Amino acid sequence: MQLRDCIDERLMHILKNTTKKEALLELIALLNETGEIPDAEILQEKVFYRETLMSTGIGLGIAIPHVRMEGIHRPIMAMGISKTGIRDYESLDDKVIWIIVLIVAGKNQHREYIQLLSKIVSKLKSGKTIERLLKAKTPAEISSILLEDDND
Repeated sequence: MQLRDCIDERLMHILKNTTKKEALLELIALLNETGEIPDAEILQEKVFYRETLMSTGIGLGIAIPHVRMEGIHRPIMAMGISKTGIRDYESLDDKVIWIIVLIVAGKNQHREYIQLLSKIVSKLKSGKTIERLLKAKTPAEISSILLEDDND
């Protein structure tokens, strides 16, 4: 699986909201608008339940909420870039969150799910990539940055 298989420009987004809850709802709404998910309410329940178990703010200004649910035929990724930062995310390193990557995969897509998670984390490990994403002004720019060097 290549990262380009999961990049959809319609799901790349400059976040308007500045709280964890509202930013996550923004990304869920984006997924719902594209018709990529069977039930936005179930996704919302799963995402917020996952956050009660442990924050998905992994550090370095990045959060990767991730869930698996019925009715998903291929892993889907929505990315939100916050220009002001999300201060209430409760990241593991107690830092402000700038980038949220919401990953949704089917119940039986464990391998694909792990591959996508690994690829996006590898891409976001680069401070230069993060810096460029934070400067992006459009979904097309975000997509382009993520797709650079996606050769493997």
